[in-house]
Amino acid sequence: MYKKILAAPFYFWIVCGTVIPLVMIMYYGFTDRTGRLTMNNVLAIFQPVHAQALGLALLLAFISTLICFLLAFPLAMILKGSSWGRKGFIVFIFVLPMWMNFLLRTMAWQVILEKGGIFNTMLQTMHLPSLNIINTPAAIVLGMVYDFLPFMVLPIYNTLMKIEPSVIEAAYDLGATKGKVLKDILLPLSVPGIASGITMVFVPSLTTFVISNILGGGKIYLIGNIIEQEFTTSANWNLGSGLSLVMMVFIVISMGAMSRLDKSGEGNFI
Repeated sequence: MYKKILAAPFYFWIVCGTVIPLVMIMYYGFTDRTGRLTMNNVLAIFQPVHAQALGLALLLAFISTLICFLLAFPLAMILKGSSWGRKGFIVFIFVLPMWMNFLLRTMAWQVILEKGGIFNTMLQTMHLPSLNIINTPAAIVLGMVYDFLPFMVLPIYNTLMKIEPSVIEAAYDLGATKGKVLKDILLPLSVPGIASGITMVFVPSLTTFVISNILGGGKIYLIGNIIEQEFTTSANWNLGSGLSLVMMVFIVISMGAMSRLDKSGEGNFI
């Protein structure tokens, strides 16, 4: 009974923050403006503009997740092999930008990448041609990688730290090369962290609309942008909810696939 009382605030939070919003989304998604049941809101994903936005969102999310992994694994290896003092400093520097507001961090990249921004100014100083990166998919990917990279590094680092050094030393004693250790020991044993990192990067990358609004200049529409506009600009909650339900399917599939690789939950760093 005492445990149930202590758990009451948690249950209240879950009901108000998860169950009720989900029920509302399902209600609006499967009804029209008059309240009649319909599948048109969900099937609207097959309209060319929505399908193209979903395809582009999936592509950019996949590219961002892949880049985050390629950057995060070597960094996690460096952190694993560093001394405690140096390790703490590197983690501090790496996590420091996360203390700043997400919106401000994204807007900072807008200032850096714009035509007269810091990046092109540096190129002009070195007598190099300027690059038109802002308002392109490349800028959106850059913003995603910058904002979500820590969520890939920390789970992988957490998993690597659980690998006993004696296992690696034994492999070297048996004649294994560094490539063999990486391929047959480090990568397989870090799969739970990789799976957790992929989930934590892919899901927000797929659903983002702030990054694409700012760094895409409102010219590149991802499915998140369309859903956001349906709720805010068009005031069509039914269509927005229907498209959101489709997005939830992709999210549940990706999380389910990754959870099979992280059955023990070892990849979690929280």
